[in-house]
Amino acid sequence: MVGGGLIGVATVTGLVAAPAAAVGLDPRAGAHQVSPSTQQRACTLDGFVIEQLPGGIGSPSDFEYEWEDVSFHSRVWETGPDPEGATVVDLTVKTVRGTKLTDLSELRDFLTEYHEQDPAEWKLTPVTVGGYDGYLAADQVFYFVSPGVAAEVSIDRTRFSEDDLLTTAGGFHPEASSS
Repeated sequence: MVGGGLIGVATVTGLVAAPAAAVGLDPRAGAHQVSPSTQQRACTLDGFVIEQLPGGIGSPSDFEYEWEDVSFHSRVWETGPDPEGATVVDLTVKTVRGTKLTDLSELRDFLTEYHEQDPAEWKLTPVTVGGYDGYLAADQVFYFVSPGVAAEVSIDRTRFSEDDLLTTAGGFHPEASSS
């Protein structure tokens, strides 16, 4: 896993995502047809609850890393390997923590640099995610939680819909939050 030029150290978790067929989902539909299984709902990451996951995602791994004095905790679900041995990232949720993240504008500026985006070219749409202000890009959403704390969710948009992205993000929030 490479993020911003740094390599994270992986710790495999015990969480296993159920196959789409096992929970009555058609991954090609890109939408939830039934409620996620208990395996898909009952998990946390760095003090954040993960309440919603799209059906058909692969196996999770956790990573922790730091870039520019900001720490990241991420959980990445991957499908594979395929016959050539490649894996595909289905979904990533991550917490982003650092004193420089004072507001949404600072978070946007930081993530623009982190993701090596041209600020004039990166198409961001303002959104509210679970009561938090943030921005939606093509395959990701990030939002400011409180000074020093933010979250980001990205999804494989060739397999999952924008609704899957926003639903997953809406269910990724601090444990004390009822959003």
